[in-house]
Amino acid sequence: MAIWQVDLFRRPLQDERKRPLWELVICSPDKTFAAYGFCPQDSVNSDWVVQQLRELASASQLPEAIEVFRPQCLSLLQLAGDRLNIPVVPTRLTPALKQYLQERSQLYPTLPQYTREAYDPLAIELSPPVPIPDTLWGDRWRFAFMSAGDIDPFFRDKPIPVVDIPPALHPTTLNLASTTTIPGLVLDGGRQSMRLVHWLQQQRPVSLNYVAGAPDGLILDVGLCDRIILTTFDDDEVRAAAVTYQERLTASHGLHFLLIQPDDSGMTYSGFWLLQTGG
Repeated sequence: MAIWQVDLFRRPLQDERKRPLWELVICSPDKTFAAYGFCPQDSVNSDWVVQQLRELASASQLPEAIEVFRPQCLSLLQLAGDRLNIPVVPTRLTPALKQYLQERSQLYPTLPQYTREAYDPLAIELSPPVPIPDTLWGDRWRFAFMSAGDIDPFFRDKPIPVVDIPPALHPTTLNLASTTTIPGLVLDGGRQSMRLVHWLQQQRPVSLNYVAGAPDGLILDVGLCDRIILTTFDDDEVRAAAVTYQERLTASHGLHFLLIQPDDSGMTYSGFWLLQTGG
């Protein structure tokens, strides 16, 4: 399926009338196709986006889907996508686009329109974390780990209702050795197990991080910019396990997992997500 990863946002540039410039940037996941176009801020609308997408597609074809990581431009791109009958998928997992944006940001200082203002091409303002609904949280949870080479065999003969392993996050894609330890969190959801899994599907998990504090906590990044407090704790033993979990993320290139199961019998599983920090 042909996919475009697309961004539309203000850059540290202005036109001859001192109007801020916005830039539409497009690339394919394999980076074989890339294009961009500029527009003054007061002229950015869905008409311009539709026109640009059509013009930029002249050297290629319009995609079957558009992926967007920036929440500020999501609604505008969805309007354009609706008019072109192209579904727009919100996702932080747009590595090709993010790399292209970083490359382009190195060019801006060389342009006469450069404003010298501070600029981070990937900066996203995250929402304040909110607690997970009490009615969804499970019976028990614990840190766990598995070898990268065990991920595929783990699912081969197990009928798990929800499995989310994006191809871009597969250990082989990340060039991880089969012996690499992949840290994760296992949650025994009890009777709420499938209800929790369906709720998490709607939230679109991205990454799970340990945050030290008073108390310490586990924060689940979801969607494009939202965060959920899964649990808090002040136990020294749990804190030590959390520190180990966070340290293992470095060796695994940020790769980790979230496993939901009804209980710890090892017989039934409800949902599995392969996640990565830094997305």
